[in-house]
Amino acid sequence: MSDALQHECGIALVRLLKPLEFYKEKYGTAFYGIQKMYLLMEKQHNRGQDGAGFASIKMDVEPGERYISRVRSNHSQPIQDVFKQINERINEEMAAHPEYADDVALQKENIPYLGELFLGHVRYGTFGKNSIESVHPFLRQSNWMHRNLILAGNFNMTNVKELFQNLVELGQHPKEMADTVTVMEKIGHFLDKEVMQLYQDCKEEGLSKREASPVIAERLDIAKILRRSSKNLDGGYAMAGLLGHGDSFVFRDPAGIRPAYFYQDDEVVVVASERPVIQTVFNVPFEKVQEIEPGTALIIKKNGTVSMEEILPPTVKKACSFERIYFSRGSDAEIYQERKKLGKLILPAVLEAIDEDTDNTVFSYIPNTAETSFYGLVEAAQDFLNQRKNNYILENRNTLTKDSLQELLSVKIRTEKVAIKDAKLRTFITEDSSRDDLVAHVYDVTYGVIKPTDNLVIIDDSIVRGTTLKMSIIKMMDRLNPKRIVIVSSAPQIRYPDCYGIDMAKLEGLVAFKAALELLKERNLYHIVDEVYLKCKAQENYIDSDIVNYVTAIYEPFQPQEVSNKIAEMLSSPEINAEVKIIFQTVEDLHIACPKNLGDWYFTGDYPTPGGNRVVNRAFMNFYEGKDARAY
Repeated sequence: MSDALQHECGIALVRLLKPLEFYKEKYGTAFYGIQKMYLLMEKQHNRGQDGAGFASIKMDVEPGERYISRVRSNHSQPIQDVFKQINERINEEMAAHPEYADDVALQKENIPYLGELFLGHVRYGTFGKNSIESVHPFLRQSNWMHRNLILAGNFNMTNVKELFQNLVELGQHPKEMADTVTVMEKIGHFLDKEVMQLYQDCKEEGLSKREASPVIAERLDIAKILRRSSKNLDGGYAMAGLLGHGDSFVFRDPAGIRPAYFYQDDEVVVVASERPVIQTVFNVPFEKVQEIEPGTALIIKKNGTVSMEEILPPTVKKACSFERIYFSRGSDAEIYQERKKLGKLILPAVLEAIDEDTDNTVFSYIPNTAETSFYGLVEAAQDFLNQRKNNYILENRNTLTKDSLQELLSVKIRTEKVAIKDAKLRTFITEDSSRDDLVAHVYDVTYGVIKPTDNLVIIDDSIVRGTTLKMSIIKMMDRLNPKRIVIVSSAPQIRYPDCYGIDMAKLEGLVAFKAALELLKERNLYHIVDEVYLKCKAQENYIDSDIVNYVTAIYEPFQPQEVSNKIAEMLSSPEINAEVKIIFQTVEDLHIACPKNLGDWYFTGDYPTPGGNRVVNRAFMNFYEGKDARAY
């Protein structure tokens, strides 16, 4: 309902465990892996629509034959563009060489993208960076097959500057201070060292350079390389890598902030950022798809051996709760029930806001991702209404008539689709007054379903900045002439910036922060802002593990409902006739609804890594100093 959140990213990895001829015989095509990759990426387009990339590796090719292919796109429909390029190239080759049709060996030898190992990525561009150079997978090339590294990930590092400096101290000259490049170069550095050490071992054993190559591939210890290269990583990540000879890995951060799931049988190993994607694409049940544990890497060797290796000791699991509230596909069996429960748990607050008058209340939702929590809210409201009916029947059982009972039972919870987003409308004018008028029309409303005596309850996933809510939603809802508009957020108040992948980097953009500042001014407590700044400033040169999040003091004088009331006041305006109320989920009920994803730093300031405290303090200092800059 508020400004759309951007989230990075989605990964897909497929390793075929059988010869390509097997898939040709069983599924009718040697391009089975490419087809599955298309489906895995397309079904994760919710995780990124600014860029997409695909890479493949052919195993056991002769020297001089191309064995790595990669294609990336930042077009308006990047997944379709990537596979359009792949399909056109494949079709050109097949049309020019009819003899390839039933000869899988010739297909593999001559057609790009056809291989046994595939990596895909979808992304949202973070803070304006959406050039093709920013699109994953990234490629680190070498003439040594084993030292080719392809990397893609769903991650943000809070300490990119430190990691960059580490590379400089190792003697490298990285081309860019970006987290993906920095992480790739660090892994690449230790990959190079490991390959060279193994080569020296082979040399001492009397093997020739050519004889050493397959031995190096067999002995290469991926877990050792990841342990050495990940010691100083601070962030949330699920990163996937391919090595030129055919090893691959997917590695998850110790707090389990970013998600990763896998499935394995005797034909394939597959990894994706979301469980139901694997279930759908490979037609496997829920329980067959496993989660990669925090701090652990799934490692697939060239010979097909699959293992789980602990790379970093897992910390307290703080999986991102926004995955459950908003980002992940709601078709996941667990997520669907969790979102419904988010709606159910917030009903008591809604009943209080409408004075328990469900007869004169219409329930609805915006946007479509809030539909599941809406179902939970309505189910709970129906249970409340049924209980009210039961109590009335028991109290009046001696005087009820057939007609009065029928009238009582006919009362239902009223639900309507009251807002429809006009997907084609674009706010293309940047001049403020003109743009504001356009923003106000992003949604259309359904007329004739609301009476002047009605409350209108609208549930949303979350309220972040509140801009669209103020400029569009509330104004459009007010045109329906309800008595009261109740905006319900299935997430708690977003009070702190994120630094692990969601594009919420600045404190001053968060409506809860703005509301707290207004309350501090009203109650002559604004000196707290100065005190917090001085405490943050005093920690500026501390190591991350010693930094305390002092920004929590901004909210401490107020109860959550006081902040909610101020938000409602700020997002309303004099021309709004209806009373406006805003309700947020409690953190406690969020944890009840989503017990496996306890990462709540957006709401509590309890960051899962030390770098988070540095980032929130830096974000506050930027705000205080008037700097329009990111905090990491």
